[in-house]
Amino acid sequence: MEKNVVILDIDYVTYEDKPVIRLFSKNGDENVILLDDTFEPYLYVVCDNIEEGIVEIQDNLDVRVEKVTKKDFQIEKEFLKVIFKHPQELAKNRDKLRDLESVVQIREFDIPFYRRYLMDRDVIPMTEVTAIGEEIDSFLNLDSKKQDIQIIRLTEELKRVPDYPQKFRILSFDLEVRNPHGMPNSEEDEIIMIGVASNFGINQVISTKTNSKNRDDFVNQVSSEKEMIEEFVQIIKQNNVDIIVGYNSDNFDFPYIKDRAKILGVDLDIGMDESEVKYIRRGYANAASLKGLIHVDLYLVMRRYMSLERYTLERVYYELFGEEKIDVPGEKIWEFWDNGGEELDNLFDYSLDDVISTLKIAEQTLPLNLELTRIIGQPLFDVSRMATGQQAEWFLVKQAYFDNEVVPNKQGSNFADRANAEDNEGGYVREPETGLHENLVQFDFRSLYPSIIISKNISPDVMVLGDVENEKDYNISPEHGLKFKKSPQGFIPSVIDKILQERFKIKREMKESDDPQQKKALDVQQQAIKRLANTMYGIYGFPRFRWYSFECAKAITSWGRQYIKSSIKKAEEYGFYAIYADTDGFYAKYKKEKK
Repeated sequence: MEKNVVILDIDYVTYEDKPVIRLFSKNGDENVILLDDTFEPYLYVVCDNIEEGIVEIQDNLDVRVEKVTKKDFQIEKEFLKVIFKHPQELAKNRDKLRDLESVVQIREFDIPFYRRYLMDRDVIPMTEVTAIGEEIDSFLNLDSKKQDIQIIRLTEELKRVPDYPQKFRILSFDLEVRNPHGMPNSEEDEIIMIGVASNFGINQVISTKTNSKNRDDFVNQVSSEKEMIEEFVQIIKQNNVDIIVGYNSDNFDFPYIKDRAKILGVDLDIGMDESEVKYIRRGYANAASLKGLIHVDLYLVMRRYMSLERYTLERVYYELFGEEKIDVPGEKIWEFWDNGGEELDNLFDYSLDDVISTLKIAEQTLPLNLELTRIIGQPLFDVSRMATGQQAEWFLVKQAYFDNEVVPNKQGSNFADRANAEDNEGGYVREPETGLHENLVQFDFRSLYPSIIISKNISPDVMVLGDVENEKDYNISPEHGLKFKKSPQGFIPSVIDKILQERFKIKREMKESDDPQQKKALDVQQQAIKRLANTMYGIYGFPRFRWYSFECAKAITSWGRQYIKSSIKKAEEYGFYAIYADTDGFYAKYKKEKK
């Protein structure tokens, strides 16, 4: 059978000792789970002697070995591709493999299996694909009739569909808890309200009480806390939600409702396969994960996309929309609940306002995150929790695969400690002149650091340390004299060049388009590309990333300082006097000549 679906989520399970990829997908209102058991985990090995390496590896490990030609910093060389039967076998045996006498180095051993699948098969989450396969009734804990899903075992690789949908069913939620002792304790303090708001027409507060003035308006009164949680579960299931958003929901709302549901005997079986919420490690924290239902914690998103002194929902909402939202002090919530009357009415209004505000923030910020998901090629769940540097790194890992490059290993912690101690001067800053200034002009470089990386070909694979025969063949940085070959184009400059050209093309399409919706969609695309391009510089400056290079980071900033200083000097020749400068631009005022 053949079916077009939108890929939402991915994981893998084990069946008959083999890993099976599961792709949680949607076809309109229909839930579809695709199964693929044809993909195998692998890593690359560098050996001094390829033939000896093959023999030693096969004598010591139950693996398949292939000779392959790949690029290592653009230089073609032979690697051994070591293919394992299961991702757990790869993880268990990589140290043993590394210790073999003939093995110089192992590479790409730390790429998670599901991420490897997405890259190698060019499957992009949140986009549409054509799936061809055999429909089956059940698989492990999946049952098509019981769970109302379609299960398809793929017989061919997925084919990308050029156009992708822009509309997803989004639900925001928020809990209010009776907390007379301060910080809520899930073993003692009950949930008193669950607010939900959506982009498909549901806006309500579920509670065991109701408000006095709008009884039939937005309060959905139930008989108990248990029924409140059950109603919340039913709303998610019956409305086939694609994305559920909260604000600090990784740390508070999901852990709290999970604890209360367990105490009250309620199944939080809201995953596509009727699984419950699970916690998985993402970065330094645990993230609440649901199979086939994407959970985005907007608190984490906003911390990475805005620079504020506080990241409360109220502060972020005001920053985005210029409006004050309803606020009730956290320590007063239980009093408003107990007192009833007008204070209870205010608490209901506050609860609804919380979820409507969260939904508005989601509608404002998710398009950019969805576009980054499609560009980076990793799940929205992961991308929304990645720092911008991690997003850029995974984008580069994906591009390396298509360029036939084997990606560098991450440096060890000792290297990172040493690198952190090194000092890069950074961008040029001129402190602002105090006073009130009028008739100012602004000078601004377009994509300064990305442009320097491209024009000066700054990349570890074309950097040469020490003396060279013909300096004309190199770009030599000011101050430090770091040398970069003018050709061939380095890996990272080539990637940035491609994405900047794509951005300029999209901006031209925006100017030519008369369709407001198309303009809006194109604007989101170019913003996502701009964010990635500007972050590429950071890849060089963070020692725990694969493409870390302190020399490259120093060279970029030294050229940046040179350009801005020379621009200020040139402006002065025309009578403009800089009163403030910072990294990639400056403000100046015209200084009249004295008569």
